[in-house]
Amino acid sequence: MLLTDARSAARVRGGELVTLDEQDRTGWDRALIAEGHTLVRECLARVAAKQTRPGHYQLMAAINAVHTDARDARDTDWSQVVALYDQLYAVAPTPIVALNRAVAVAELDGPDVALAIVETLALDRYHAWHAARADLLRRLGRSADARSAYDAAIAATQNSAERAYLTRRRDHLVLPGE
Repeated sequence: MLLTDARSAARVRGGELVTLDEQDRTGWDRALIAEGHTLVRECLARVAAKQTRPGHYQLMAAINAVHTDARDARDTDWSQVVALYDQLYAVAPTPIVALNRAVAVAELDGPDVALAIVETLALDRYHAWHAARADLLRRLGRSADARSAYDAAIAATQNSAERAYLTRRRDHLVLPGE
């Protein structure tokens, strides 16, 4: 929770969601991050001493720790994030965890690999599935498909900050012939 709270000031700007890769990391609360990292290390050390596997919340905290450890989004250790999502999926094999893992896989192995994973998930009523799919399609240059996916994501969320973000992303797509 500390690691999530540490980023709260950077999450919304002008009424629009700011994604992790676009957040101004200088606005993150470094004291909360340091405290959170200490707690994650202590918790994982206790788990290792007991020779057990970390639980759902411990793994989510570890993923947050990797993200908050990077001074810039490009410095994120995506292989570690994917490995942690692999462990999280073993503990909590949900389609949401699989979706989040696919987003990390896109950074490591490319959007085509991630899209193949996303397409197998039965989450077509979940706005984040549409949003992730839209971003992957955009990255693959499939603008018309991405626009449709952004429209579906916008229709599926009631959060105004998310709607503003998704609308901006959709409206910046360049379609063939435009």
